[in-house]
Amino acid sequence: MNRLKNKVISMALIFSLGISASGCGLIEKSPEAIAKQRVAKIGDEYITRGELDEMFTPMLEQLKASPQYGADYLESAEGKELLKSQKTETLDGMIEQKLFEQKSKELNLFKDENEISEGIKTSRDNLVTAYGSEEELNKKLEEAKISNELFDKILRGQVISQKVTEHIIKDVTVSDEAVQKYYDENKASMTEQPNTMNVSHILLKTEEDAKAVKQRLLNGEDFATVAKEKSTEEAAQQTGGDLGEIMYNDPNYDQDFVKAAMALKEGEISDPVLTQFGYHIIKVTKKTEYPIQEFDAVKDSIKYQLVYDEQYKVYSDALSEWREKAGVEVYEDKIV
Repeated sequence: MNRLKNKVISMALIFSLGISASGCGLIEKSPEAIAKQRVAKIGDEYITRGELDEMFTPMLEQLKASPQYGADYLESAEGKELLKSQKTETLDGMIEQKLFEQKSKELNLFKDENEISEGIKTSRDNLVTAYGSEEELNKKLEEAKISNELFDKILRGQVISQKVTEHIIKDVTVSDEAVQKYYDENKASMTEQPNTMNVSHILLKTEEDAKAVKQRLLNGEDFATVAKEKSTEEAAQQTGGDLGEIMYNDPNYDQDFVKAAMALKEGEISDPVLTQFGYHIIKVTKKTEYPIQEFDAVKDSIKYQLVYDEQYKVYSDALSEWREKAGVEVYEDKIV
């Protein structure tokens, strides 16, 4: 208490003498000054720390209330890194929104501000319908710590970005030839149901060890018994190397491993297969394969996916081009 009292007296003395302490770093920046700090530049426009903090508040409150994190965690070094990462993502979204706004003005996509306001109202009305009532929507916003003012800003951004996106992707098409080509090159993945295989493996550190294990298996030793003895995978002690049923091209497994397994016949044992985890000896005990669907049965879904992929590429390339032209700058030291 005495230290605080002395500090107050000292500051009063400084001001009574008309001495400026700002140049000496003795006065911290006020919340108002921090809020005015620029965190990003997009062309001739800026995003301030205050605008970023306002947009980030709902996320911050959710992190504080989260059992996984909480307010105390956010004060730790790891928590502060998490906050910076999340705020940087939020800022990136705000930068993209600025780019959309600038592009909408350049293209004259809205006749006036009223058209944007009408879009905001339509979006809000749709959400009221989805939630059943205005009261329910407001309840959800309150739970998410989103003020009505912030919500209108979010909806405004969506209205503008949707209009711009629709404009830049409107001419995207995919030819029937491209659809046919995709089908011909990917028939194996277009079965009536996903093809599966039952796979076992033994994981080893060196190729030499893997070759020795394969020879033991070829000599008739039991796969599960050898796996429990030699595999460096901890689970092998319980599973005997049995991975159960996995899909062809299963994204949850190393793709070099999956491709090697797919190439095997039922009962066949692989040569050593190198992946990021080490050397594997693989055995496929069962394969379940289904008929390939006819072109006419899948052509619409293929076309839909190809159009979507091309639209996303146009969208992504456009954003990259706009960022470069706008000379986007981010002032990372001002984010938190």
